[in-house]
Amino acid sequence: MLKQTLQQKLLQKLSPQQIQFIKLLQVPTVSLDTRIKEELEENPALEDISLANMNDPVEEYPDKDPDDDNFNDDDQSGELDEFNVDDYLQADDINDYGSSQSNGGDDEDDRKEIPIAIQNSFFENLQQQLDLLALSDKDFLIGQQIIGSLDDDGYLRRPISSLIDDLAFAQNVIAEEEEVAEILKIIQGFDPAGIGARDLQECLLIQLRKKDLENPVIKKAVNIVEDHLDEFTKKHYDKLERALNIDSEELKEIVNEILKLNPKPGDSGAVAGKQLHIIPDFHIANNDGVLHLTLNARNAPELRVSRSYQEMFDHYDKAAQKDKKMKEAVQFVKQKLDSAKWFIDAIKQRQQTLLKTMNAIMNYQYEYFLSADERKLKPMILKDIADRIDMDISTVSRVANSKYVQTEFGTFLLKSFFSEAIQTDSGEEVSNKEVKKILEECISTENKRKPLADEKLTEILKEKGYTIARRTVAKYREAMGIPVARLRKEL
Repeated sequence: MLKQTLQQKLLQKLSPQQIQFIKLLQVPTVSLDTRIKEELEENPALEDISLANMNDPVEEYPDKDPDDDNFNDDDQSGELDEFNVDDYLQADDINDYGSSQSNGGDDEDDRKEIPIAIQNSFFENLQQQLDLLALSDKDFLIGQQIIGSLDDDGYLRRPISSLIDDLAFAQNVIAEEEEVAEILKIIQGFDPAGIGARDLQECLLIQLRKKDLENPVIKKAVNIVEDHLDEFTKKHYDKLERALNIDSEELKEIVNEILKLNPKPGDSGAVAGKQLHIIPDFHIANNDGVLHLTLNARNAPELRVSRSYQEMFDHYDKAAQKDKKMKEAVQFVKQKLDSAKWFIDAIKQRQQTLLKTMNAIMNYQYEYFLSADERKLKPMILKDIADRIDMDISTVSRVANSKYVQTEFGTFLLKSFFSEAIQTDSGEEVSNKEVKKILEECISTENKRKPLADEKLTEILKEKGYTIARRTVAKYREAMGIPVARLRKEL
């Protein structure tokens, strides 16, 4: 029986401009220059002023209030004949987002900085992913054993029975084969995709199964790797066509999908880690007890809309007759001009959002940035900053996860300033950073002939009013790169 009903749904859709802004927001400064160059190559209506004729007269780009909705879908509506040529003629500018203002640019000292290389190894990245999981002590040790047994290329070539023996003799952990296999399956879900595989076939299958399995091409790629890998590696394509009942064009598409996979995920992760550099997005200076924030704009060239494309519009506006070809050409020009203006606006809004977010973080942790004392770090979660700047938590997260700030006492990822609250016996909420600092001080002053075990550190913290589990103490110690008591012992 057919039934007709009327339903009302509230849907929120992102405009292309908003999507572009979101993607730009999470791009770190070290990659922004490349992203801008890509846009300059793809869109001839966008120009880098430093590469253009500097003798051209320039006008100021109209400022936008950061509190306004910079990306209004209504701006896209309207027929071709309704656009205003003047809107584009005013876009020939030197943008304030690229200038060396005190609140948005670099001074000469800032530009002399040497990028700092990220030191995290491939195995450290896997360990960090393991640390985020809610595992029992036993499962955590199994996970550590598996990660430590991986080869440099990311494969696990040791049999599970050998891992069980290692756990028993080295860690005093008795584990069943099913338990180790279950943790291995979890680790195989880590990034980079394909990690923890025992052979090439499993490595490729792990990567394929992370893709859209509803896609027919992916389905057949899985089929080839699972059942016809020998034919694939030997390039017996005629046998594959017969086995899958497909033609050469379909096979070519499937093969291309398989060739995109990484047969050595460990190597790629290590290389990427070595090549990645940090360029601070922000600088905080302490001027006699007053903090001064600047935004690093060295990778944001000054952009403008192409003058020649503006002249095309001017020519169209003065044309007496507009035939079909002329309208098609102008539609193309209009599309490129719109894209250029949206990109310029997105770059500008990106930097406004970065400044707004970092300024809120700096004010929230003002005492810490003045003193460099981690014990002054207040508990702070993403919602605290999102509420202060009246933005979504996801926006703050994108900034915190990929941006760095340089201070007089080091360069830090913004994410490192966020921490959960720990309640003391007196009911006061403190940051877990404070607990880590106390742990560090206890270990630095300990008797190296009889170093403090995790149990003893737990007791010391309890005496100071911090009731924390031993496992948590061990986790904090490992996060600070401090070995267990046995390895800290000195003669």
